[in-house]
Amino acid sequence: MNGRHEDLAERGLRYTREHFDEILTETETYVRKNPVQSIAFAVLAGFVLNRLGIARILSGIVRLLLFALKPAVLIYGATKLYEATQEEE
Repeated sequence: MNGRHEDLAERGLRYTREHFDEILTETETYVRKNPVQSIAFAVLAGFVLNRLGIARILSGIVRLLLFALKPAVLIYGATKLYEATQEEE
């Protein structure tokens, strides 16, 4: 380690940024050599993502944001009303 404690995700992201072209070339070479296996992996990944229920997760986030929007608008309006009354005085 270099003295800092980094998350695995941060190191992976940094590595990917630094070696993106190399990774892309290796991936393309692998897919050309193993097309059937690559399609199988892609189908499996699609199936797993579909089973995770990403649509339900996103739907829950949208509902939560809409629920939080009402109090946020109320607070914003109250702040603007307070600012307007302070300006008049």
